[in-house]
Amino acid sequence: MNIGEVASQAGVPAKTIRYYESVGLIPTAARRDNGYRSYSLTDLHTLRFIHRARDLGFSVAEVEDLLALWRNKRRKSAAVKAIALGKIAEIERKIAALETMILTIRHLTAHCHGDARPNCPILDDLAGGHV
Repeated sequence: MNIGEVASQAGVPAKTIRYYESVGLIPTAARRDNGYRSYSLTDLHTLRFIHRARDLGFSVAEVEDLLALWRNKRRKSAAVKAIALGKIAEIERKIAALETMILTIRHLTAHCHGDARPNCPILDDLAGGHV
């Protein structure tokens, strides 16, 4: 398969595939006589794996670890679970931070009159003051 075909089937842009090659998530593609990249079914499966993992929020480094475990038939599922649990904890921290942001912005907007006056507690807070 050429890069366009594998990109379409994996659901990622060709540019992303070249990036994954450059960071070592997938091996550099073989080249045909005409110089075009050539990808195998194994490459396609790997790209789908990477795409799904990235969609779930795993970093490139985490995907690299997951790929190594996926390829290692002697792996322990506990290692995979530990990575997934770490990702859950990270996502939960981000959710908590977003919830705090929402509460803060709600508080600020509740104290803003939103009228023609120039005083604005939202801008005051952003500038370092407090409501």
